[in-house]
Amino acid sequence: MTDQAHAYPGEYRSAPTAYAALSEYLENHPDHQLHHPHPFDVSRSDIYLEDRWQPIFAEMRAMGPLHYVDESPFRPHWNVVSHKAIAHVEALPDLFSSSWEYGGITILDRAEDVAPEEAFELPMFIAMDRPEHTAQRRTVSPAFTPTEMKRLEESIRRRTGALLDSLPISEQFDWVEKVSIELTTQMLAILFGFPWQDRHLLTYWSDWAGDTELATVRELDKLRQDILREMGSYFGQLWSDRAKGEQGKDLISMMIRSDSMNHMSPQEFIGNLVLLIVGGNDTTRNTMSGIVHAFHEFPEQRIAFENDSSLIPNAVQECIRYQTPLAHMRRTATEDTELFGKKIAKGDKLVLWYLSANRDEEVFENPDQLDIRRENARRHLAFGYGIHRCVGARLAELQLRVLLEEMHKRRLHANVTGKVERTRANFVHGFRKLEVELKRF
Repeated sequence: MTDQAHAYPGEYRSAPTAYAALSEYLENHPDHQLHHPHPFDVSRSDIYLEDRWQPIFAEMRAMGPLHYVDESPFRPHWNVVSHKAIAHVEALPDLFSSSWEYGGITILDRAEDVAPEEAFELPMFIAMDRPEHTAQRRTVSPAFTPTEMKRLEESIRRRTGALLDSLPISEQFDWVEKVSIELTTQMLAILFGFPWQDRHLLTYWSDWAGDTELATVRELDKLRQDILREMGSYFGQLWSDRAKGEQGKDLISMMIRSDSMNHMSPQEFIGNLVLLIVGGNDTTRNTMSGIVHAFHEFPEQRIAFENDSSLIPNAVQECIRYQTPLAHMRRTATEDTELFGKKIAKGDKLVLWYLSANRDEEVFENPDQLDIRRENARRHLAFGYGIHRCVGARLAELQLRVLLEEMHKRRLHANVTGKVERTRANFVHGFRKLEVELKRF
């Protein structure tokens, strides 16, 4: 890991966070994105902010696995809501494309009023089809093998323990800021060989890159794009330094050594950085917060964890299922087909709602309940399914397991005692703030 911070250009050091920019805009434009005439248009971010999405998806699942939304701020699309249907779609990547050329992996579409040569497209390997996807995924996958997880575990445990030991007992603090963001940002810095002093830039960039709601605010397009270009410039300097000097096992060095990734365009480079940063930051960070909140909502499960540390590996899977840190992924039909009795036209957008699959009553008994003894918790689809299953899933599981183990070792639990603020987004599903107090058990 690099100790010396690079000379960050600084133009956007004083720019607002993504959350602050979006909040200010929505405060001044209260009618933004409020036109949702279809009762099953679950693209609306308010239902996630207010945590009232569950009955809407339950009603859809009861009526069938697919539902067409003919009018939406995100344009017409199919909601795919059952566990079986989502796995089926993901198992047919040639028929249901992930490619950025068809629209990519989120519910967002290209802006129709922007000329192609002016579009800010960010190709990334999760938003590619075979064979490009295969080659680029193969480049970074060695960073997440079982052997690498064993190598990383000691340092993850050491850093997690040190952080827990630094936290106050019986004094309220924000778990998201002090624990979830800090641990995931540290891990990202290690994976990239990123300057330690600047590691919080990774969270800043992740928030600007991963917020689908933010991307609907055209007035913020230039600021968002400029911030992501600065991210590309910063990483470009790291790339240049590493290409000239000693290369290691970090992700940048892996890209440099890869025939499929060492000649990326600037926008493809930024796109893959966005993928790795958002994938490594938002998902693990929001599950770390989700665990604490779920134990607060289901205190009998927290007591079971406290009484039996052998439940921790399964508790990790159950908490990932229950939280589901990415609400959806998107696919686009490459030809006319039929899916579970519905006629799908070439070019149709299918939104795979992982949140709904992980609450599917046909797969999970009492799905709205946290149950750390749940026998089939591992059947969750929070990491996706098929060739696009999250490349960093093992690392996320390791970080979550170590956090619970180190909390148990110290006989710590976190009680929610203050403000709980969720993300206003239909893609990243998590928490902005979670005020807690630590107690010993």
